[in-house]
Amino acid sequence: MRWWQWVALCAAMAAGTAQAQERFSPFIPSDALSVERMVALAGLRDGETVIDLGSGDGRIVLAAARAHSGVRGEGVDLDDGLVRKSNEAAQTAGLAGRVHFRRGDVFDADISKADVIFIWLWPEIMRMLRPKILHEAKPGTRVITGIWGLGRWRPDRIDDVSMRLNLWVVPAQIGGDWRWTLPVAGRPRTYDAVFDQHFQDAEGFVRAGNRRGSFQDIRLEGREISFVLDMTLEGAGRMRHRFSGHVEGETITGTVRVVTLQGERDEEAGDAVVLPWQATRAAAGAYLGHSGQAVR
Repeated sequence: MRWWQWVALCAAMAAGTAQAQERFSPFIPSDALSVERMVALAGLRDGETVIDLGSGDGRIVLAAARAHSGVRGEGVDLDDGLVRKSNEAAQTAGLAGRVHFRRGDVFDADISKADVIFIWLWPEIMRMLRPKILHEAKPGTRVITGIWGLGRWRPDRIDDVSMRLNLWVVPAQIGGDWRWTLPVAGRPRTYDAVFDQHFQDAEGFVRAGNRRGSFQDIRLEGREISFVLDMTLEGAGRMRHRFSGHVEGETITGTVRVVTLQGERDEEAGDAVVLPWQATRAAAGAYLGHSGQAVR
């Protein structure tokens, strides 16, 4: 069935009950070109694990395993007959050692070890899966869907050459307070930062001494983060910081390039220094603390 027929069928079924929407999506086989494009968009690498939530006859997982000899795969579906058919297909293709299909509810599936998650279900179910993905999938996991999105979580990449495909990269959780110290202009300086995060988008603000600033160009993809800070530091003048690092739980580890900005000189004209950088999550940051300025 073509993608536009799939859309029409789902529109016709939209009058079904809420219970049916939560537990059932009609199985409509994906055409071979769409499967090929989904596998290509995932950018699979040897050693990775893929899972298809609502795997139907298993064709997406099987295609991924055929394309990459080092990839392992799993499919989850509620239909016993489709699960049996999928496992038979894996056996026939000589892939049973790397690919397995099981009957189960997609909301109960273990996605914690997946590197790629494929989903092509009823759009309501896909949106309801979003909290599970953000809570249980590891940062950096790629999520591929056909046609529909995941609500207000915008895709990181879109392939709309024919039928629209969407790709998300599960972001690390950086929202909250962080602290780090850097030796800048001859003395250690403590930075107290706070990030507000909405999926892969974030804003950030920081305090150093009695000065405050805001981060620009924050980029967050999986565990990788980068951002820029222009800020006047006491006794040092206006400094540009370019941070880049790797988020691992309660720490961010990376480097920062620091350069003094003077007059009309641009960043490249200054004397830059590259420093190791490690930020740690703070239970209660000092960003909102009193600045120490006298109130008149």
